[in-house]
Amino acid sequence: MVIIVGSGAGGAIIARELAKDKIPVTIIEKGPYIESKDAFNYYDVYNDDVDLLTTTCIGGATIVSMSNMVRALDEELHEYDIDISKEYEYVENLIKVHDLDDSHIGRGTQLFLDAGKELGLKTLKMPKAIREEDCIQCGKCAFGCPADAKWSGKDFVDEAVEYGATFISEAEVTEIIVENSEVKGIKYIKDNVEKSINSDTVVLSAGAIGSALLLRSAGIDAGHELFFDPFVTVGGYLKDINFNTEVQMAGLVIGKDFVLSPHFSTFTFEDESIESKDILSIMVKTADDAKGYVDDDGDVVKINTINDIRLLAEGVATAGFILEKAGVDPSTISSTVYRGAHPGGTAPIGKIVDSNQETEIKGLFVSDASVLPVSPGKPPILTILALSKRLSDYLKN
Repeated sequence: MVIIVGSGAGGAIIARELAKDKIPVTIIEKGPYIESKDAFNYYDVYNDDVDLLTTTCIGGATIVSMSNMVRALDEELHEYDIDISKEYEYVENLIKVHDLDDSHIGRGTQLFLDAGKELGLKTLKMPKAIREEDCIQCGKCAFGCPADAKWSGKDFVDEAVEYGATFISEAEVTEIIVENSEVKGIKYIKDNVEKSINSDTVVLSAGAIGSALLLRSAGIDAGHELFFDPFVTVGGYLKDINFNTEVQMAGLVIGKDFVLSPHFSTFTFEDESIESKDILSIMVKTADDAKGYVDDDGDVVKINTINDIRLLAEGVATAGFILEKAGVDPSTISSTVYRGAHPGGTAPIGKIVDSNQETEIKGLFVSDASVLPVSPGKPPILTILALSKRLSDYLKN
């Protein structure tokens, strides 16, 4: 039997792939099993110094993601003899990654795309895993899809259970059982009762923070070199744009050191007289220098370098030019506070895990954003899915 800890992108696809081939699988999820529309209630809270967007529930952060699916880190992974081109193709076909139909490109997104092209920027539609026939274009992608129109890890967990996998929710793993440098199972608490499951194969997919803490409990010094995608949202006033009801992040501008995507946020304005329907805003996201870490209490410590700040400033300036070209009143342009998403790098390939994502403890694997060797500066979900598909094939063999 294979034990999978966590039900985000990595854990979900491994569970599906193994259960589909009749391999016994048990999935342990710390959070509850919920409906997608309720996901906004399960955002995690960190310390006051870090505004990091993660969730604890079935599907992990995928359930509140924008379902953006881009390939990342191809060349960087080649340095570790990892080629996931076939896995990318498999996953893209499986979850039907595609550019949104024009019927789901709203006016605000189209203005973003047109302005980017006029400014000579590399501009394209964002590849997504969204079912247009179900999408009601409500703008609530980051709250958990009320129409269940986008892919999330929950889809794969449900499939895995249909194939015969066991899913245990609201269960916190407290210990990795290790004997003679080999994994023997896990201990967990559910309903205030400690239980255990024996297995010689355990996959940690609890996220960059959760997996790092579990690795430490097993004696592996993980949790350093933490990165996340630093971002701010820059917006301004454009009367009756109604961008707040569009599919979010449906466009993309790729800069040398940053990416931009149309993303609604009311936090761009402190002036309560400005209505949500009159805001057009853009997310600015950069790669990260990975100078953060997870402390022993599970708190995230983020250290920003001069390079982090410089890249973000370049992206913000470009976003301002796009907004003005799109018709936004330049005197109203402002920004959110600095935030973060997609934490990773706490158990990187080549340091904490090998090219098969196995730790120094035989049978103990990691498959989530923890294993990414550097910050991609792009949405990492597709890369995590491809790496995890590769790991599922390795475990089968």
